[in-house]
Amino acid sequence: MPQLEHIEAIEKRLWTAADTLRANSNYASNEYFLPVMGLVFLRHAYSRYLAVRDDIESKLPTRGGKTRPLTKEDFSQKSAIFLSPKAQFDYLVALTDSDDRAKAIIEAMEAIEADYQNLRGVLPKAEYSELDNDVLGQLLRTLNPEELKRVSGDVFGRIYEYFLTQFADQKAHDGGEFFTPVSLVSLIANVLEPQSGIVLDPASGSGGMFVQSARFVERHHQNPVDRLTFYGLEKNATTIRLAKMNLAVHGLEGNIQKAITYYEDPHELLNEADFVMANPPFNVDEIDADKVKSDPRLPFGLPGVNKKGKVSNGNYVWISYFYSYLNKHGRAGFVMSSQASSAGRDEAKVRRKLIESGDVDVMIAIRSNFFYTRTVPCELWFLNRAKPEAQKDKVLMIDARNVYRKVTRKIYDFSPEQEQNLLAIVWLYRGYIEKYLELVAGYCQKALAEGAGCFAVKDNAEKTIEPLPSFFK
Repeated sequence: MPQLEHIEAIEKRLWTAADTLRANSNYASNEYFLPVMGLVFLRHAYSRYLAVRDDIESKLPTRGGKTRPLTKEDFSQKSAIFLSPKAQFDYLVALTDSDDRAKAIIEAMEAIEADYQNLRGVLPKAEYSELDNDVLGQLLRTLNPEELKRVSGDVFGRIYEYFLTQFADQKAHDGGEFFTPVSLVSLIANVLEPQSGIVLDPASGSGGMFVQSARFVERHHQNPVDRLTFYGLEKNATTIRLAKMNLAVHGLEGNIQKAITYYEDPHELLNEADFVMANPPFNVDEIDADKVKSDPRLPFGLPGVNKKGKVSNGNYVWISYFYSYLNKHGRAGFVMSSQASSAGRDEAKVRRKLIESGDVDVMIAIRSNFFYTRTVPCELWFLNRAKPEAQKDKVLMIDARNVYRKVTRKIYDFSPEQEQNLLAIVWLYRGYIEKYLELVAGYCQKALAEGAGCFAVKDNAEKTIEPLPSFFK
């Protein structure tokens, strides 16, 4: 079985086992999800610990035939978490029904928080006291199958994301709003190309935008820890905990502050961000107009205000905020309600000013049912404060409403190939002809390898592609 399919099979088996245990134990999803995510985090930390421990020990200096003890600093250099013996997953799995598993797990979490300031107050602890001892034992064993001991790479990061997806589907927390579908976040990151600098998400949820930004950097053989700095704003304290654990299982850190972004700006990154990425709530009509009317993050003015003194629709408050955070070379990519592209009256005035700035770059229309919590269609917007002069009066608009694959009866996403093909359109718009030709050549090679035949190779493809840049002029 190919590696990706193998990992997907593991994800599904783990989730099925964990959720069956929940159902048979009469726990509600909102009681269960945070303890489970904490154990996925702990299992990942142990896997990473084992992966780097031998390498660290082999390089430790010896004195008098003795090697010094391992330290937190040794592991930090390898983007791993140092675990004391009783914080290691094998120790917890080996506990018996006569042991107090909740107490042991809480002590393991406390030991990690004591060593890592960025995780203090983040990891689940008291929640484990609410679960039965035998349920905790079964859950620990569920997350420790033999096959997980043989996998490598970012497997636990994928498992963490998969569990977030499933809990979002169950609306286990915050109505599922904490989670943005991975295929949308991945497309945003790949269109945006966040290679280095400050990445800000003013509605950060569970941190998916940061994770996909890091993956973009990794695919280009760079270390995201050295290249990117993450800042987030999030109103829900529990969601911040999920986000920080999500970053940690991917070897990342971020400064995520609790704030109501409409009225608060604790990072003070006006005109400072290299990249802004977000999935804000759609069509909010409860923003106090008096509180935001003088906000410097509204460079195009305040959208319409209703008779109650509320902003009629918050979409253009968000869009204006995203724009204002960008520095003069900055780029933004975000999910937005489809209503924003056709709204009238005062929203249309703000939209006109935004378009006249010349900084709207790409818009992609997405069909309905991509979200677990929203059935409405949406759009992906991309802004670029440093668009080439020749493109200042152009916007690439892609209608992707008929591009999708069915995940469940009610939910859709993009296959990797569909995402790649949408991205290829953006490449052509930007003049990345060589990247496009490499993609075509790769498809041809795959078709030939599968015995399907292919009518073109890269040399012939160049003749076909050569006139395409003029199509976008």
